[in-house]
Amino acid sequence: QSATIPLFMNNKDVAAEAVTGSGKTLAFVIPILEILLRREEKLKKMQVGAIIITPTRELAIQIDEVLSHFTKHFPRFSQILLIGGRNPMEDVEKFKEQGGNIIVATPGRLEDLFRRKADGLDLASCVKSLDVLVLDEADRLLDMGFEASLNTILDFLPKQRRTGLFSATQTQEVENLVRAGLRNPVRISVKEKGVAASNTQKTPTRLENYYMICKADEKFNQLVHFLRQHKQEKHLVFFSTCACVEYYGKALESLIKQVKIMSIHGKMKHKRNKIFTEFRKLPGGILVCTDVMARGIDIPEVHWVLQYDPPSSASAFVHRCGRTARIGNVGSALVFLLPMEESYINFLSINQKCPMQEMKPQTNVLDLLPKLKSMALADRAVFEKGMKAFVSYVQAYAKHECNLIFRIKDLDFASLAKGFALLKMPKMPELRGKCFPDFTPVTVNTDSISFKDKNREKQRQKQLEQQRKEREENAGKKNFIKNKAWSKQKAKREKKKKVTAKRKREEGSDIEDEDMEELLNDTRLLKRLKKGKISEEEFEKRLTGSQSRLKVETVAD
Repeated sequence: QSATIPLFMNNKDVAAEAVTGSGKTLAFVIPILEILLRREEKLKKMQVGAIIITPTRELAIQIDEVLSHFTKHFPRFSQILLIGGRNPMEDVEKFKEQGGNIIVATPGRLEDLFRRKADGLDLASCVKSLDVLVLDEADRLLDMGFEASLNTILDFLPKQRRTGLFSATQTQEVENLVRAGLRNPVRISVKEKGVAASNTQKTPTRLENYYMICKADEKFNQLVHFLRQHKQEKHLVFFSTCACVEYYGKALESLIKQVKIMSIHGKMKHKRNKIFTEFRKLPGGILVCTDVMARGIDIPEVHWVLQYDPPSSASAFVHRCGRTARIGNVGSALVFLLPMEESYINFLSINQKCPMQEMKPQTNVLDLLPKLKSMALADRAVFEKGMKAFVSYVQAYAKHECNLIFRIKDLDFASLAKGFALLKMPKMPELRGKCFPDFTPVTVNTDSISFKDKNREKQRQKQLEQQRKEREENAGKKNFIKNKAWSKQKAKREKKKKVTAKRKREEGSDIEDEDMEELLNDTRLLKRLKKGKISEEEFEKRLTGSQSRLKVETVAD
């Protein structure tokens, strides 16, 4: 804050990089308010003075809360939160009614509002008065695929403005953005004091970082054992995919009693804000989540960050760990690794300057996988969630950034399926042609497993009946599957033909039907002219009718 605030207030563009939990939010909230207070002309209701863009709703809500602590003392400023998960028209109406001198937004919703001119909101003219733009967690904004949205937004904003980029990690994409979007920027890089200053450690010094090496079919038992031993504390448990959160969240709920367990991931549309706010207020509990919670989120008193699956990128590892040990507090983080992934520890210490200690797997741990299997046999919803979780995990593993360490061909699929407590192996391209002697599927026909929810089961039976009828109807018929084109060239050609035909119809629409025959004759003449069989003089002589000129143009087209 002491490095950034004076520079930002003295009309400098800043690109700031500082460890997690070092107070970056105030480093831009305070200058924004100071700059707006110093304006010669007061901002009108519909004029936007500052925009803060952030990658996730949760982070936007948090920044909005911090900002409101200050703006309540300055009633002249109106602030507005523009995030997904609710009706865009509500935001349009709210903006028209209350205005928004300071906007806190996610890129998708902000871009949407710039296109709402037809609904009576001309945001493009409202932002002409903009003084400050802040991109929080700038690197995440770019790698979440918001680049197109950001470019659209930046096109609407005035060039004469102050811009700030803030993050705990900077990437090459951010470097490119710095060059393109900032005017003579000042780079601010804040490191920890003492030992960390020499090796540019990217995690807080008060963070104890551990790793545990255990097999895929032991991982879940180790996790449950650990959580049962630390029941009074507050934990974040990170998984690699939304489907894994859905499955393991439900599993943990049934296996760990007297602890509040909540799940949150990016595909939850409306419940996310409520869950996030509720968990922040809890003194203890477990939040099962994806990387949607890895960035900038400040949850008070998180004791442990548990990474059941290592993240898809090394920088995400730093951000996940940074949810604990914030603002000088003590915290711990533990990542579970498979034996073949051990070299990841060395990679992190070099790539992210992240020192780690080994935690040995606990002995005499209860085997809870049979219990998970019986849950899947009792309820089809659990069975299906398990299958989806396994498939999504394998697909995410195949796309891992560190693919020299996380190699899908080294994965022990049988052990992994046991760890997911699967009843049978799913059908997926990655498993095609492989056999798994170490995995024993259940003898039960999985189609006979029913949903506990009676409505869902009723629906399923209806679908099964429909499929049965279709099979009976098609029993005597030979199945003819038309070959599908693997490229889109044919579809493109067809589309082009249609467009050309339509244009010709439009162009030829002012020629009478009786002239069509003459026109065809003229077309033939033109072809002969092109081939050099007749001269230009002869071509003009032989053109028929009074509409020669029109025909020449049409024929030429």
